[in-house]
Amino acid sequence: HIEIQVLGDRHGNMVYLGERECSLQRRHQKVMEECPSPLIAQHPEMRQAMGEAALRAARAADYYNAGTVEFLVDRGRRFYFLEMNTRLQVEHPITELTTGLDLVRLQIEIAAGAPLPFRQEQIALRGWAIECRVYAEDPYNNFLPSPGKLTRLTRPLGPGIRIDGCVYEGCVVPMEYDPLLAKLAVWADN
Repeated sequence: HIEIQVLGDRHGNMVYLGERECSLQRRHQKVMEECPSPLIAQHPEMRQAMGEAALRAARAADYYNAGTVEFLVDRGRRFYFLEMNTRLQVEHPITELTTGLDLVRLQIEIAAGAPLPFRQEQIALRGWAIECRVYAEDPYNNFLPSPGKLTRLTRPLGPGIRIDGCVYEGCVVPMEYDPLLAKLAVWADN
């Protein structure tokens, strides 16, 4: 399951920002994402072909702004269009970490009518990033949601570590919502 992040403006400019590997899933929910994809990193011509296919899909819909085009890849490295999400997705931080681009800012600027400040050939992936979703689930009970009071919280800190979440010691994880507590994204040179 490979996603290609695209950005397009109202001036006809459109780029793709590499890919994210999203194959590790449970109950059709992504658990971990990796950027770049280990499969695609070995085949740069595949990255270009998938990126260009993603751009064709976005252009066919006359789409502009931030979007995500998703593909499935078979054992023969043939890829198939799955869907396009016309928004940033939960895993966008690993694309930000490997491109050095602030996708939220770019999305707002594009919506305000600004042109993209770069072209495809100016985009370079650097390093490697992984995002893990941290859930309030019980691994001993088929990973069912585990609501309740969060009594202890320790956050990893340091260079290349990004945590997106709003939990704190003493907060109550409700049973009425998705059990996602935070996203932990890490980046390094390799």
